[in-house]
Amino acid sequence: MRMVKRFPYRVRKLENLWIPMPDGVRLAARAWIPRSADDDPVPAILEYIPYRKRDFTRLRDDVMHAWFAGHGYACVRVDLRGSGDSEGLLTDEYLAQELEDGEAIIHWLAQQSWCSGRVGMIGISWGGFNGLQIAERQPEPLKAIITACSTDDRYTDDIHYMGGCLLGDNLSWASTMYSHTALPPDPALQPDWRRHWHNRMEGSGYWLEEWLSHQHRDEYWRHGSVNENYERIHVPVMAVSGWADGYSNAVFRLLENLSAPRMGLIGPWGHKYPHQGRPGPAIDFLSEALRWWDRWLKDIESGIEQEPMLRTWMQDSAPPNTQRREHAGRWVGEAVWPSPRVKRVRHLLRRGRIGGSESGKGRGKLKLQSPLSVGLFAGRWASFTATPDLPHDQREEDGGALVFDSKTLKESMEILGSPVVTFRVKSDRPVAMLAVRLSEVRQNEEATRITYGLLNLTHRNGHDHPEPLEPGKYYTVRVTLNEVAHRFFSGHRIRVSVSTSYWPLAWPSPEPPRLVIDVGGSYLDLPIRESSDAKDDNLHFGAPQGAAESATTMIEPRDYAWLVTRDLAEDRSVLEIRKDEGELRIDDLDLDMRIRTVEWYSHSGNDYGSVRGETENVRRLRRDDWSVTVRTRTVLTSDAGHFYLRAEMDGYEGDRRVHSHNIEKIIDRDLV
Repeated sequence: MRMVKRFPYRVRKLENLWIPMPDGVRLAARAWIPRSADDDPVPAILEYIPYRKRDFTRLRDDVMHAWFAGHGYACVRVDLRGSGDSEGLLTDEYLAQELEDGEAIIHWLAQQSWCSGRVGMIGISWGGFNGLQIAERQPEPLKAIITACSTDDRYTDDIHYMGGCLLGDNLSWASTMYSHTALPPDPALQPDWRRHWHNRMEGSGYWLEEWLSHQHRDEYWRHGSVNENYERIHVPVMAVSGWADGYSNAVFRLLENLSAPRMGLIGPWGHKYPHQGRPGPAIDFLSEALRWWDRWLKDIESGIEQEPMLRTWMQDSAPPNTQRREHAGRWVGEAVWPSPRVKRVRHLLRRGRIGGSESGKGRGKLKLQSPLSVGLFAGRWASFTATPDLPHDQREEDGGALVFDSKTLKESMEILGSPVVTFRVKSDRPVAMLAVRLSEVRQNEEATRITYGLLNLTHRNGHDHPEPLEPGKYYTVRVTLNEVAHRFFSGHRIRVSVSTSYWPLAWPSPEPPRLVIDVGGSYLDLPIRESSDAKDDNLHFGAPQGAAESATTMIEPRDYAWLVTRDLAEDRSVLEIRKDEGELRIDDLDLDMRIRTVEWYSHSGNDYGSVRGETENVRRLRRDDWSVTVRTRTVLTSDAGHFYLRAEMDGYEGDRRVHSHNIEKIIDRDLV
């Protein structure tokens, strides 16, 4: 990335700015404001997240917000109530209090002397979520948003559940926030930091209990899901994601269902802003965002409206690689979505193959009962590209799955959209799941996963009111795979693989199901895209740029790892995910920060009662003789009827433990 040092506007930085809420609680913000704004007010851009603006996101914030400010915008990065340097408690995601505070911030910004009265919101992940949610509430000063790596449906496309299946990342994410929300404000900004710290350790809670208590799409998940009221979003929306991220599906739904001006941008990246995107190529996203802000916050004809509604990276065929740095392909565009250039083509599934006739040849009934080990090489639900967390060669998984292969492709073929696989299936258990993968098989037989989908078969008629399966009865079910843009090469084959487990990406069914698939009623629908030589298929973006980061010193190096251990003597498999950010000093604050997370997901043989997820987190901040550490450990296990949750936290001031608590909960399984 090119770090820009000189900008059209000179900028003053405010290390901390207090924003009062109606109930008297103060929220803390960093701000970057053009020096000329006191005489010539400018629009404000808000990013509103819980990830500690003073330290943990400082470098990322420097790059983006100083860049926007240098181009004529007042940028304000606010810590949510109960996080970072803000006052109060944070006890869950997207609470009504969070959204009310967000509206209050927007009105406060609009009233400042340096603000023109117009406000935009930008955010990735949490900040992408609440940008959509606050837009739905229609605060008058909010005129446009950019939402990255977010969703319109908190149940179907978030880190908690997928296709009605419980995601392993649900445990990981809850554990991350358990330690994160327990950290104190910086004493340099909040003299009463110790009281706030103890309130957080005692009161923020462990959110996994709440998330596991809502196993279906009930009112808890409908709150904050803007697909309940698309028509309430009136402001222009730019929706951004990456193919290695878990949130790309929402971009397509937003384009299809919003009526306000909207634009979609999807690259090859994981859970990152596009100017920092990996796998690459990263792009000059900040210039694209500036064109969006100029058009909707300053009424400048920036040309952004002439761009295709959807701009996406058409990924080329590539060998499997768990830590890909670049993904070959090209930028393509669609003027509207759904696109008339994408046609659904049906392929029958026959015994072992994709394609065939309606005649009896290749028809029949296939039995399926996968080993629990299918899924060890699946990678993350959402890749953070901080560990080698992309999927491995799918041949490792296909041995425990039913596999259907196409004939060798005579020509290259592009797909854009969501493949759908339909099965006629029966189960010997009332609860079962299907994991369906679409892969490209290369000439050397390496298999690269292109996309996948999960379905808890009790959710076959919807996620609101699941229905148990009647053992022995056939059902016709549709498994919708994640949206994707991909070009299959000639000489390769297309593969559909289906399994009854995908652990630890998804928590297994209560008991090992045995399925029978009637291939006579099964088929694959592919969204085939007609290629074109039009200019929309030859889009280009500049190289990434941004403002300079704060100066730092690395004290201890990072340590990332993704380790699979299989003890054949004990028949035990363990996936260890190590994400150790090392220790980093922020030089101008004289502040050291330490972030370390380790996760273990294990099982023994095909014993569904042996499945176990465990995490350990360490968060430490220190300056001179001030040092605080939060250590947490969480464990999730289950049997056929219950989830068993254990969590513990220890807080240290220096070497002295000043807080400790333990949590133990038993939660009934409800068709999950």
